[in-house]
Formats: sequence, C-alpha cells, structure tokens
Amino acid sequence: MADPAPAVELDAQYRAMREEAGLVERPQIAAIAVSGPDAAEFLQGQLTNDVEALETGGGCYAALLDRKGHVQADMRVLRTGSGELLLLTEAEAAPGLVGRLGTYKVGREVEIADRGGELSAVSLLGPRSAQLAGAEGLGPEHAHREVSPGAVPARAVATDLGVDLLLEPGLVSELQRALLAAGAELAGADAAEILRIEMGRPRFGRELGPATMPAEAGIVERAIDFEKGCYIGQEPVARLHYRGRPNRTLRGLRLAGPAEPGAAISSAEKRLGEVGSACISPALGPIALAIVRREAEPGDTVSVAGGGEAEVVELPFRGQPDA
Repeated sequence: MADPAPAVELDAQYRAMREEAGLVERPQIAAIAVSGPDAAEFLQGQLTNDVEALETGGGCYAALLDRKGHVQADMRVLRTGSGELLLLTEAEAAPGLVGRLGTYKVGREVEIADRGGELSAVSLLGPRSAQLAGAEGLGPEHAHREVSPGAVPARAVATDLGVDLLLEPGLVSELQRALLAAGAELAGADAAEILRIEMGRPRFGRELGPATMPAEAGIVERAIDFEKGCYIGQEPVARLHYRGRPNRTLRGLRLAGPAEPGAAISSAEKRLGEVGSACISPALGPIALAIVRREAEPGDTVSVAGGGEAEVVELPFRGQPDA
C-alpha cells in the first residue's frame, strides 16, 4: 500500500470524488498509436475484444494474451477521427505491448508509435466530471470526443468513474488551473486508488499479470467478445468459459487491519492467494482486492499476513461515485 496522505486530507479528496469531482494526474497511463490500412484487422487478431466493430468516437476494453490465455497487458482501445487506433494502457505494460505488436506486424501495413511524449492524461473522478470537462452526453464508457475546458484542447474519454482527458504535455498546467477554477478539487493517486478498489476493478501489476487469466480477474464480461474471430490465447479462454470454471477468482476482503500488497492469504494453514491492492477506505475501513482460490467463498473468514482476519466479500464494495 502506498504511503498514505494525511487522513483528513485524504478524506476530503475522497469526499470530493464521491460527491463532486476530483482532479488527478495520471502519469501511469501510456498511449500507443496503431495506424495504417491494416491496423484494425491486425489488432482484431491480437486483442480479446471486437476492435473492427468500433466506430469513430467509440472504444472498448481489451486484453493482450499469451498462447496459454494469460494477460500480458490490458488497455482501452479508442478509434479516433484521424484513422488511428489509440491504446491506453499501464506504463508498466507498455514496453511488452509495443514489443509484441511489433513482432506480429511483419507483412502488415501497420505503424506502431509510442505516443507517451506527445500525450499526457489527467482524470476527473466524480459525478460532476463530465460537466466540468465540457463533455456532457459523452456516452458510455470508452466513448470519446474533443473538448476544450477553459479553452484548452483535449480529448475526453468516458470512464466508469468520470472522465479522462488526453492532451499535450505542455498544456497540463493550464488545464488543471481551468478545472480547479471551475470547481474541481485536486486529489492524489491514493484517493483515486480507493475508488478503484471499492469498484473492484483489477489493475495490471496488482491483480492482473502474466500469470492471470481473464476469468480469474473478473474481466471476461468487459474485455472478451466470444463471437469475433480468432486471436492469440482464444482457445484456453473459450475452453474455460464454456466447459469449466477458474480455480481462482477476484474477491474483495474486509480486513481487521491494514495489509500490504503481496500479503499471504490462508485458511486452516492452506494458502489461498495473496493481496493485490489494499487501502483504508474512509467509508469502509481497511479493504483489499485479491485473486484467491475458488473455495474462498463470500462470507468466509480468512487470515491475512500482517492484517489479521478478513471476511471474503463479493465485488464491488461500492458502486460508482454518484451511487
């Protein structure tokens, strides 16, 4: 768990994101552009969701898998008006994603470009996010369009918690000033993580990674289209979906005390998994996300190293900020 902000300050940031709009810098978001005549067809054979079906201004959530169905990266895929497909992923996953796409694009009319130096991201989290971003009526999650809050040009992307704004790095300070003047409250990464954990959304490098299958992380409904054509890793994912059930699954934990990522989870001396992400929610107290063996059912009590006992719960802990 990251070093927390002072409790009073963190409570205020959390309240702003639950009731109004919190403004958070997002240096961990990496942007990769895929363009060229074969771009959509190429990604269709690499990613788990239906990229070819996307229209301009639309997007989807998808994953890149290895041949055994393990998650190598997760991302948002946006089809822009310039004809490119923009992939937004965790900075930690970006090098592997670029390398993998570069390896498989041989013989295709596809260009892959790391846009990290050209695009920065900030997030507005909370029920007033779309209003402050000038993005009312933006649409469902991943829908996007150009906006200009405070006369600063940006691309607004709908998220489950608010709006992400993509813009030139040199304009970030100007945008922040405009949004704060309009009523947003400055918030930090720790406060944003609390909302993510409460929503039960896994994050690459925590609950998602090279040893995790989509079904284990609870992202099948959001990330996988079972009607599209073939992609790398499709067979084990489809086999698990239609014929079986995962041995592990993403659960929430209500903790007796704070716990650290990586802390072992056990019951009757049997290891069940480990903590992925943990926080102290101002509304719920100590909570965590963990991928645990399926015998850890909601309502069960388990032991967490360093955190005492914990109750296994269904996700999400809480709904969206306006809930």
